[in-house]
Amino acid sequence: MIMTGLVAVLVGYASSLAIILQALERAGLDASQTGSWLMMLGIGMGITSIGLSLYYRTPILTAWSTPGIALLATSLTGVSINEVVGVFIFASGLMLLCGATGIFAKLMNYIPRSIASAMLAGILLRFGLSTFEALQVNFILCIAMLAAFVLTRRWFPLYAIIATLITGIVVAGLSGDLHFTQTSNVFTLPTFIQPHFTMTTLIGVGIPFFIVSLASQNAPGIAILQASGYSPKTSMLLVCTSLTAIILAPWGGFSICIAAITAALCMAPDVHPNPAKRYIASTWAGIFYLIAGIFGGAIFILFNGLPTVLIHILAGLALITTLMNSLHQALAEEQGRDAAIICFLLTASGVTLLGIGSAFWGLVGGIIAYQILVKRDHKIA
Repeated sequence: MIMTGLVAVLVGYASSLAIILQALERAGLDASQTGSWLMMLGIGMGITSIGLSLYYRTPILTAWSTPGIALLATSLTGVSINEVVGVFIFASGLMLLCGATGIFAKLMNYIPRSIASAMLAGILLRFGLSTFEALQVNFILCIAMLAAFVLTRRWFPLYAIIATLITGIVVAGLSGDLHFTQTSNVFTLPTFIQPHFTMTTLIGVGIPFFIVSLASQNAPGIAILQASGYSPKTSMLLVCTSLTAIILAPWGGFSICIAAITAALCMAPDVHPNPAKRYIASTWAGIFYLIAGIFGGAIFILFNGLPTVLIHILAGLALITTLMNSLHQALAEEQGRDAAIICFLLTASGVTLLGIGSAFWGLVGGIIAYQILVKRDHKIA
């Protein structure tokens, strides 16, 4: 479970750190401020992941809003850093309001488990495909990691990911693809930035950032918990994460949301046979987030040292079991299969409409289809 937590953190950073750095550059941050922001993000995600996982005994992992930061990367031109912090506080405040009023929890209750599972499968499909697409990028590394995974799964399934990671590092090292060089300070002190609120920025950037983070990050995160058989306290999770983000925003904690992909890693049957024990993996992930935050520059060194293709292969293989279970749950009920397939394909398409990602539209399309098709089946019966 310790290795699962480490893999979850590696996947989280590797999948979107480049987007974050691009957004922070657009916001006009210098090297010291960038290190401070990464530090606060790591600490915020670490504290909330550890606290929520231990309190609820559920594999709850938090993350920054990847769709939200992608939006910011294209929306911050001409916006001062003080206004950017104001946007963070405003968006997290709206998120807090949704959690405190229970509106978000009520909306999530309308999602059938088969649709939530189909959405998760649609998200994970891209990770699974990237594993085999890596054959065209680095054939030897991919084949070696695939062989290690399959052989270890045959005789020592609990250690499959550990063996795969070690094999990948060894092969990358022998081929000269590891480059652990000192590219930044390992430790950076946090820097306070006074927030500034302007109506045009709050409306033009803050509201879209809130909508995208809620629909494309928190909603899939909660749905994945539900699809894995857990009953999350939706309102309290939203309150805790958004309140943490508000407190950390002046130091760069731009968003703390419920994780989706990285959390799915911690919910797989391979993590522990007993679902009630899988929270230990997300707790360890929180510990690694804390370490990455406190030693913010170290994450640059690690990220730059490992080949990107290695992380992609590792993520895809680590999520295979979760993808398999999600597809099984999505198609288990015959009457809901049509709606589940619609949700799966729409999510897997990667389409973005109105600035909101495919996970949200997959949920919407799946729920609408479910309501129409399942009610039709009941009437016919």
